[in-house]
Amino acid sequence: MIVLSEAAGVRYLHFDSPWIQGAMRLARPYDLELDYAHDMMAWRLFLAAPDEMLQMGLGAAGLARHCWKKLPKTRITVVEASRAVIDVCRSAFALPEDERLQVVRADAGEYVSRRSSRGRFGVILADLYDTKARGPVLDDVPFYRDCRAALAPAGILVVNVFGDGRSYANSLRNVRMAFDDRVIALPPVAAGNVALLAFSGPELRVEWSALRERATRLEKRDRLPAEPWVKAIEKQRGGGTALVA
Repeated sequence: MIVLSEAAGVRYLHFDSPWIQGAMRLARPYDLELDYAHDMMAWRLFLAAPDEMLQMGLGAAGLARHCWKKLPKTRITVVEASRAVIDVCRSAFALPEDERLQVVRADAGEYVSRRSSRGRFGVILADLYDTKARGPVLDDVPFYRDCRAALAPAGILVVNVFGDGRSYANSLRNVRMAFDDRVIALPPVAAGNVALLAFSGPELRVEWSALRERATRLEKRDRLPAEPWVKAIEKQRGGGTALVA
């Protein structure tokens, strides 16, 4: 059962539990409200806006709204299995109805494994949680390999995982196996979520100074916490003159 709540100008989506599955600030619907959703946009440090991107799991449409608004030349496909979730996002969470944003009712694992998905998406966002919000419902090596096959020649998969104990260790191991260990893990947000960025294609080498410049632009233009991303990644990778991923 889908439940809506509101507090301090923010509308929340719940799946018959206290766990928050998504949120929208009513006065700023295109800004990202939840910390983990901000972190799922960290791919923008490394890639320009792609021609196409895929989002698996609609939630309260926060990522879909944000990407539709901030990436005006990108075609966005959102895969969501629940008709009820799609309907409530249309009615209560300002999901845009536009030819650039296609919402497909389908199983995410089946969709990403299709031949028609191969090599198609510059960015894939996987935010696939069940009603208890305790971990991804698709989280094995074959699924992540299908995601890799669906990426364009140079692409990034971003996965929202739960950074607690065995669940996190399993998720990180599986993504690393599917992407030949080319994975960056951002620090956990307050709720415990971790964004994993997995890289496909030619080796990426970016000067730290260039990353810091990009972060400053993202902070000012799109209200994304990009400077802390760079600091965390630089600390994790041990500095040097450039990031290699």
